[in-house]
Amino acid sequence: MAGTQARLGKNFFRSDLDRCTILFMTNRSYKTGPCREQLSLLPPRVEDYVGQDNPVRAIDAYVGALDLEKLGFRHAGGGIGAGQPSYHPADLLKAYLYGYLNRVRSSRRLEQEAHRNLELMWLLKGLTPGYRTIANFRRDNWAALKAANREFVLLLRELQLLGGELVAIDGAFFHGDASKASIKTRKRLAEQLAGIDRDIEEYGKALASNDTAEEAHSPGGEDGGKQDGGAVADKLAALMVRRAKAKADLDRLQDRGETQLSTTDADARLLSKRGHVLAGYNVQIAVDDKHKLIVASEVVNDGNDTGQLYEVAIAAKEALGVETLQAVADTGYYNGAILKECEEGGIVAYVPPPKRTGGLEEQGRFTHEAFSYDAEADVYRCPAGALLRPMNGVKTSPAGRQDIRYVSLKSICKACHLREQCLSQKSDKRTIYRWQHEEVIDRHRERMKEAGALMRQRACLVEHPFGTLKCRAGYRHFLVRGFAKVRGEWSLMALCYNLARVLNILGFDGFVAFFASRAAERAILRVWRAATPVIGRATAFMRGFSAKLAQNPAIICVHISTAA
Repeated sequence: MAGTQARLGKNFFRSDLDRCTILFMTNRSYKTGPCREQLSLLPPRVEDYVGQDNPVRAIDAYVGALDLEKLGFRHAGGGIGAGQPSYHPADLLKAYLYGYLNRVRSSRRLEQEAHRNLELMWLLKGLTPGYRTIANFRRDNWAALKAANREFVLLLRELQLLGGELVAIDGAFFHGDASKASIKTRKRLAEQLAGIDRDIEEYGKALASNDTAEEAHSPGGEDGGKQDGGAVADKLAALMVRRAKAKADLDRLQDRGETQLSTTDADARLLSKRGHVLAGYNVQIAVDDKHKLIVASEVVNDGNDTGQLYEVAIAAKEALGVETLQAVADTGYYNGAILKECEEGGIVAYVPPPKRTGGLEEQGRFTHEAFSYDAEADVYRCPAGALLRPMNGVKTSPAGRQDIRYVSLKSICKACHLREQCLSQKSDKRTIYRWQHEEVIDRHRERMKEAGALMRQRACLVEHPFGTLKCRAGYRHFLVRGFAKVRGEWSLMALCYNLARVLNILGFDGFVAFFASRAAERAILRVWRAATPVIGRATAFMRGFSAKLAQNPAIICVHISTAA
């Protein structure tokens, strides 16, 4: 031992360290794995690499409980006939759910993961579909994906995870599979036509100048003049082709009554909000207040939220299965006609009205709110106490809104001591316009007086899904084109958001147990449906046999005697 200690200072070997692990705890060797070429009598299973509480097992349990044929997935009822067998839609749906839950949306990336990702290998049982097969599944089953998303909301009702009393509604812009340059507007096409016309005029002048130069030059310089003239003529012809195309696009917009035309994604539009412009879609969602789950959603290409409140709220009301529903939204959804539709449809809407009287307040003049309305007398009373009476007829706006005009008397306004705070220098009377259904606005205004807490709650509810999808998952754009396929992909995003959230709420064991019981119920029902025709045929046979036996009892005696 003394000799070993004497040698440690200058002759320190790794073998000595390995033999003396107690004395030298601070200098351990690294952990090493077995040799890759070592044979094993019992090779490990893929099952051993996936833990019993791995979320991938929750995906397997959920898809196993779905009736894919009822939802409308293609080839869910069996194969497609001759040729190579197709992949079961359940396996492809599992692959997409796993991909969207783990920020892998590309079909090529999913193909790669199927070859190297142990979790996906376990989920697909070793199947490795190609990227075209994966992409075609998402493209062809957009309606089934929407149906699966709707059915999951019904399951949320069954699990009592939805409050069903209050939803928050909001929208967010998502990039489409198109660039801003690929979308043409009427203004852009008109400017393009004007620019092409200027270029054509300049080239026309150049061509005329070239012809004049050819006549003035000697015969020796004619070839060069013809060559220059031919180049100008080619450029002029190319400009004429561009002009014809731009004119055709502009005519198409005018014939359809649209303002934008996309050459890449026919349904994508230029959307603008607070100075930010993108080419894509506007996604509208309704979020339940109990667990911040998405209960209804829609994808539109209108950048204005004003007309979206009723459609999303009524879809949420139907999904929740309630008679009345409270809906909160921001100022961008405020619209009198939409509030009236919501009231008639059992939707109690809370939307802050926009401030449209800033100009009058800056001038120090009375706004519309300073005039009180007397419903019994059907008159407005100004701050000075004078009356504004209704005029005959109504004013109809281009959007179809009909307003009644209330006007004061010139003589009263002329002598009023508050004239400077009410009228402009060029006006001699005050006019107030009242919508024919203004009582809807009055009731909404009264509701909003005590809606401060609801409006603060709105931001906490509806911003959570968008923040999760855009910031955590990175879903800021769509990979497909066209309304149908884009809505299908959004249904997949919303389904995965709800799926992950329910998994966190119920816990892994509760989630898997619920869907395992549903899968067992479906299996029993499937066996019963298969056995019902057999039982029916057996029952019919016994009834026929009993009828024949009743008609001829000697049949059974013959058989007995023969057996004897």
